[in-house]
Amino acid sequence: MIKYIFFICICFSALRSVKAQDKIDDITIYPIEHATFAITWKEKTLLFDPSTEKEKLNKVKSPDLIFITDIHGDHFNISSLKNLDLSRSILIVPPVVAEQLPDDLRKQSHLIKNGETVDLNDIKIEAVPMYNLPESADAFHTKGRGNGYVITLGNKRIYISGDTEDIPEMRELKDIDIAFLCMNLPYTMTVKQAAEATLAFKPKMVYPYHYRGQNGKSDIFSYKQLVNEKDSSIKVIIRDWYLRNP
Repeated sequence: MIKYIFFICICFSALRSVKAQDKIDDITIYPIEHATFAITWKEKTLLFDPSTEKEKLNKVKSPDLIFITDIHGDHFNISSLKNLDLSRSILIVPPVVAEQLPDDLRKQSHLIKNGETVDLNDIKIEAVPMYNLPESADAFHTKGRGNGYVITLGNKRIYISGDTEDIPEMRELKDIDIAFLCMNLPYTMTVKQAAEATLAFKPKMVYPYHYRGQNGKSDIFSYKQLVNEKDSSIKVIIRDWYLRNP
């Protein structure tokens, strides 16, 4: 059974201070804002889609791995990257992001495409599709451009959706312990789509995130209700990803 503890305003060695931290066995999760969050595990710091204000990213101390899902500004922001201590960082990026990186950051990057797997720092990283339905050349997110990620930390599999709809590849995921699932229109999924996708691949825990543009907490709680009405075993973790003073 996964042990779950919620901490308020606790200091942790890899992050200076945060509003909320979630401890799940030997993994600690730090929601930051919108699509940006960090995970610490075995003294390693993983940062996802850093694209927020400098003072919020200042909480992150020298990430080991930085994951970027796509080219859009709420996921990929060179100014935000430059505000980080990148002295020991490897950037995990799809090729389309690598093309837009300055030379110094490109040298610190590991390119990975949908369907590819790599092991870095004792962490298994799988790049999975993220795209809109129906598929079209003018979609907000076209298949193969950006990456969702499945990362394995010890015996835990963690899914980061990136910007996507409830695509078949998501529904076919197996053995996901923790998921981060986007939910906003017109770019990704409706509340109902997100709930139906969750019920299809059945993560043990799920964080609805990336929900700016929805009706805020009302939709987040609607999502939780839709999921738990049909499967009460899925733990839906509600966090406010848009606090003014985290």
